[in-house]
Parts: sequence; structure tokens; C-alpha cells
Amino acid sequence: MSGVSPNVQLAWLSLAMFFGMTLWFSATAANAPIVAEFHLTSAETAWLTMAVQGGFVLGTLVSAILNLPDIINPRRLFAIGCVLGALANAALVAADGPVTLVAWRAATGAALAWVYPPGMKVAAGWFEERRGAALGLLIGALTVGSAFPHLLASASATIPWRTLMESASALALGGGFIVVTAVGDGPYVASSARFDATAVVRVFSDRGTRLATLGYLGHMWELYAVWTWIAAFASASFGVDAATPSSPAGSAVAFVTIGSGAIGSAAAGLFADRLGKARVATWAMLVSGVCSALAGLVFHAPVALLFVVAVIWGVAVVADSAQLSALVAQYSPRDHVGTALTVQTCAGFLLTMASIRLLPLVAQAVGWQWVFLSLAPGPFIGAYALRGLSK
Repeated sequence: MSGVSPNVQLAWLSLAMFFGMTLWFSATAANAPIVAEFHLTSAETAWLTMAVQGGFVLGTLVSAILNLPDIINPRRLFAIGCVLGALANAALVAADGPVTLVAWRAATGAALAWVYPPGMKVAAGWFEERRGAALGLLIGALTVGSAFPHLLASASATIPWRTLMESASALALGGGFIVVTAVGDGPYVASSARFDATAVVRVFSDRGTRLATLGYLGHMWELYAVWTWIAAFASASFGVDAATPSSPAGSAVAFVTIGSGAIGSAAAGLFADRLGKARVATWAMLVSGVCSALAGLVFHAPVALLFVVAVIWGVAVVADSAQLSALVAQYSPRDHVGTALTVQTCAGFLLTMASIRLLPLVAQAVGWQWVFLSLAPGPFIGAYALRGLSK
């Protein structure tokens, strides 16, 4: 597509990513009314939360083994994922019990495996010199999309949860439409490749790819557990009954935390291409690790202080994400960038299932105040892994 502005393409792709990723936290934002209506136990509630992660891991695993992001045009794969995810998410409105709820959320996560990694490949295809900045803006759009259901939940405590699901599904359909009508294929990443059964092994035989992936795992140990449980932490801090998973005020803190990540992703991208992707990612992980370790100090603190910490933490906790993906794209064979990014995200999201499940167990044992302390080792270990790439 000669003559087409890469910046315009990135803007359209970011809008599509924003719309598509509203599916991720749609049910989490509506956790309280769903739990109340279906009388979910604590274990069932945890599975409802983790189901998207589990589905996403399964979807990315299948995609990586079959090299789908490299043998199928990533824009078409993105659109297919948006449509399938929208249908699975919309099916929640007719769910008749916990098993059906969890199954449809898992199906939604599996569909999103065809949205997130292919979207990163499309962006990488339009940029070479400014790839860190481009992926930073794209991940910023992803974070705003993930936060958007929390904004709706906090703006109206009485909004029917089924309306929230239907709204997220409608937006995801819009994202699929945009990516096939307004976004083209860039010149810097091969658009297709033949199936290669050894692609995963070949991709990760490179030391740089392995170190970037290790850093990503440390980052992911913290990220989605914070995004998933910050509303419950804030609600407990505000004195809401422990039996209530979240509150409008808690949802507001969650929106600020997740939404602030858009600023962090964009800013990190702008600095990374000049200062080094690994160096910027390391700084971000160190800041977010300190926030995890010290979050308990603002428990029961004034609301304004909690929101300030939420912004700082939200900026740092996701600022490294795009740069770690950009590093994997940089070190991977050009014809299997999609497979490399898919394996990276598959491993990362598999790890998130453990940290997401861990936090409520820790909360039951010691309360919500110091629950995030258990996440701090992740970003610190990730920062240590990146030392070899920062030099």
C-alpha cells in the first residue's frame, strides 16, 4: 500500500484493538451482579475470572503450533477473532449456570488469541525504526479497551450486566470491521509463510528472544493479577463488605489503574527507540515491583492518595509490555514473527492464571492489605533477566 501513512494505519489499528479488547474484562467489571444472580461460590468466581486467561492460553497454543499468525493474513485472523469473541461474549446473556458462564468466557479468551498477537504483528509490519513507539501506542489502546468496562460499571452501578456484555460485543464487531476495511499490510514483516513444525524451536533458539520472553514472564506475573483484583483491593480499602467483590468506587480505581497504562505504554514507546527497549522495560518493572511491594501502605489511606498511587502503578505496570514484545519481534526470524509473539503471550498468560488464583487465597489468609506483596518478585526477576539485553 504505497503512499499510505503508517501513522494513519496505526491509528486505525489501535482503534480496532481498543474495540476488540473490551471483551477481556467485560465480565470482570460485572463480577458483582453475576456472582449475586448465579449465587457463585468463591471457587466458581475464581474460575469465572480465570476462564478468559485459560481460553487465551489454549488459543495461543493452537495458533503457535499451527503457525496461524504467519500462514494466515494477520488482519483477517484479527477480524475472525473479533467476531468469534463477540459471539461468545454475547452468549453470556443466556447462560443458565456457572458451567455455562465459565465455558463462554473461556471461548471468549480463545477468540482473543486471534486478536492480540496478530494485532501486534500487523503493527510491527508498518514500522521498523519506530517499532517500540508503535507497539507502545497499540498496547496503550489495548489497556484502554480493557479498562473501558470498568468505566461503564463505575459510571452506573445499576447498569444491567447483560447490557454491558452486549455493548462489549458490539464494539468488538466494530473492531473486526475496521481492521479489514481501513488497515492494510505493512512492508516490514512477511505477510505469510509456509507451515513449519519446528518454528517454535527455531524462534526460541535465539538468546535475545529467550531473555525477552523471561522478562515478559516476570512482567505478566504481576500485570493481570493487578488488573483483575485492584477493584477488590480498593473496595476493601474503602470499607466495602468483604462479601462484595467490588464497588462503584473500586471500579473507578480499577479504571484509573488500567487506563493509565495507555500513558505508560505510549511514553515508554517514545523513549524506548532512543534509550533502548530493554532499558526502558527494566525501569518500568522496577517501579511496578516497588508499587506491588508497598501497596499495603495506602490501604485505608485517603481516596485521593489511592488514586495517585493507582496512576503511578498503572503507568508502570504495563509500560514494559510493548517493549518486551518489540524485542521478541526484533530477534525473531522475519517469517515467523507472529509465531514468536504468540508463544510469548501464551507462556505469559499461562502464568497469569497462577497469580490471579493466588491473590484471593492470600486475601483469605492475611486480608487484602498486603495481598499484592506476593506479586513483587515477578517484575524484579524480569528486570534481572533483561540485564543481558540492556548492555
